[in-house]
Amino acid sequence: MAIDELLDEHEQSERVRRWVRENALGLVGGVVLGLALVGGWKWWQGHQQVQREAEAAKYEALQGQIKAQDLAKAKATAASLQQGPYATLVALDLAKAQAMSGKRDDAIATLRAVKPGDALLAGVVRERLARLLLDAGKADEALRMLSDAGDPAGLGARGDAHLALGHRDQARSDYDKALALTTVGSPMRRVLELKLSEVGGASAQAKAGS
Repeated sequence: MAIDELLDEHEQSERVRRWVRENALGLVGGVVLGLALVGGWKWWQGHQQVQREAEAAKYEALQGQIKAQDLAKAKATAASLQQGPYATLVALDLAKAQAMSGKRDDAIATLRAVKPGDALLAGVVRERLARLLLDAGKADEALRMLSDAGDPAGLGARGDAHLALGHRDQARSDYDKALALTTVGSPMRRVLELKLSEVGGASAQAKAGS
């Protein structure tokens, strides 16, 4: 082997050793950080699983408290779940129990407090809250809440709000839109047809037969 090749290898080796010495701390730190990240991720997954199981247990407990009509305990349980994935379901169940027990204002407060992350559940909360507000004589607030409703239940509730305020034409329009989105055979369909008839409208079936 030529002397210049030996010198090149020696120089390369020295460069490698020097680079290792200069970057050893960074290399070790990177390995430690990588291990920490892996361990941290596993810990986080385990923590999340434990938390989900705890929340599921609390949700089951709340169901038992509602069944036993112990709404004070149910409310306390619901408060401890307001930040978890069960928060919206808990609020809906608790509000229903409160309303059925004659505690409408408590039910309104329960639904006002929940902040659903899911669009579908948000629509359900909004529609139920609007109906409670209608029952409380707050049709104006219910109408504002349902201003952009686009599902059958929301449109039907908005029609009810318009009707409560004496807006028969707007109520008829909302009932008609809700009916168009409701499948044949749905229990909601018959209710909407009756409401539409009360405000002088006619269902698509009635129109077809005329």
